[in-house]
Amino acid sequence: MNHQIRIGLFGMTLAGALAMTSPGALAQERFVTIGTGGQTGVYYTAGQSVCRFLNRAEVKPAIKCNAPSTAGSVTNIVALQKGEYDFGFIQSDHQHKALQGLAPFDRDGAVDELRAVFSLQSEILTVVVREDSGIRDLDGLEGKRVNIGVPGSGSRDTFEEVMKAKGWSNASFALAAELKPAEMASALGDNNLDAITYVVGHPSGAIQEALTNVKARIIPVQGEAIDALLAKADYYSAAPIPGGLYPGVDDAVPSIGGKAVLATTSKTDPEVVYQLVKSVFDNLERFKRLHPAFAELQAEDMIRVGLTAPLHEGAERYYREKGWL
Repeated sequence: MNHQIRIGLFGMTLAGALAMTSPGALAQERFVTIGTGGQTGVYYTAGQSVCRFLNRAEVKPAIKCNAPSTAGSVTNIVALQKGEYDFGFIQSDHQHKALQGLAPFDRDGAVDELRAVFSLQSEILTVVVREDSGIRDLDGLEGKRVNIGVPGSGSRDTFEEVMKAKGWSNASFALAAELKPAEMASALGDNNLDAITYVVGHPSGAIQEALTNVKARIIPVQGEAIDALLAKADYYSAAPIPGGLYPGVDDAVPSIGGKAVLATTSKTDPEVVYQLVKSVFDNLERFKRLHPAFAELQAEDMIRVGLTAPLHEGAERYYREKGWL
C-alpha cells in the first residue's frame, strides 16, 4: 500500500514538473552573435555594449547575445552572408560595396539580403608615423615600412583604395605589413614599422597607445588623389580627426571616412531585431557613456546617416513606433 502511495506521489510530482515545463515554459532561449573587430577598436566595445543591454532586456523567451572579436568589417559581412553571425558592425562604404557586388565582394555577387539596423560613430582613416621617419604626408609613405592592415578588414580595404588612388602597390613600400590592430602600436614603438594605418572611431585606445609608445604624429590624408577619390566614391566623405583627443594632437587632422553601421540580413527574426534596437535606444544616454566615441550620438542621425542598405523591418517597426520615421 505504502509502495503504491509512493508511486502515486512520484507520478503526481512528475506530472507537476511536466506541467511547469509545458511547451510555453520550454521555449528555448534565443542566441545571437554580433561580429565586431579588434579588441582595441571601437567595434568591439560597441558589440559588447549592445549585448550588455540586450542580455538585460526583459523579454520572453530571453535573448542571449555575444560579441566576439573579429577581423572587422569585410569579415563580418562575409559571415552575415554565410549565416555565421546574426549581426555585424561594418563600415558604411562596405555596406554600399556589398549591396552593389563591388570589390572586395565581387566574387560571390551582391549581398542583396544585407539590412541596416543603425549607425554609430564616424570611422576615420588614421595614419600614425614615427617622428624620426621623416614622413610628413601621404607621399612620404613610399619606400617606408607601413602596416596596411589585416586582409579581410575594413582598414585594409579603405587603405587599398587610397593606394589605388595614389597609383601604389604593396611593392611601393619597403615593407607592407599585415598586423592586427593590437599588434600595431608595439611594432611602431619597437621601430619595426615607420607607419600604421587604421580606420577607427575616435578616441581610440590603439591610436592612444601608438602615440604614447614612441614619439609619433598623425599625418593628414589629403591631396589631389584624395580629392579625386572623394569625387568618385560617394560613400566616403571628408572626416577630420578632432583635435584635443591625443597628446600632441591639438588641431583637427584632415582625413576621410564613413560611418560604423550595425548590419544584419533580411533572414534575421524581426522580433529579435526589434528587441535589440529597443534595448539600445531605450537606454541611449547610458549607451553613450560606454565609450567616448559614442558621446555625441543622436537618435535622428543613427537611423539615417550612413545607411545605404534598406532598414531591417524589425528596426523600422521600432523607429515608427517612436515617430522617428
